[in-house]
Amino acid sequence: MSTGDELRAAVGARRDLGPDFEDAIVESFLEKMGQEVDRRVDERLATLGPKGKGKDVSARQGPSEGQRLALAIVSLALGTVLTLAVIFGGKEMWVIAPIWFAVIVINGIFGSSRN
Repeated sequence: MSTGDELRAAVGARRDLGPDFEDAIVESFLEKMGQEVDRRVDERLATLGPKGKGKDVSARQGPSEGQRLALAIVSLALGTVLTLAVIFGGKEMWVIAPIWFAVIVINGIFGSSRN
């Protein structure tokens, strides 16, 4: 299921179940997104394999410029979609702050790891 489908399902579930289940729905959505990110990272790491015989595994390169750009675009798009879901879903506005804090932290971590 794509990220958009997952988000639509979460918003639909919130609409059907009401605000009492809001926290559980958001946590479930974020858990699924975290698992998807982990899966994609594992796939990429598997395709890279060892960088060479005799090299220290801890000396791996960081993410490329293209990967950092892709992460920035995806995280900003996801942050925007989640913000719109909060606004149009009638949720409390304080939920927006943790969303954008997570976007900033994730991009900061990957942006600071240079090759």
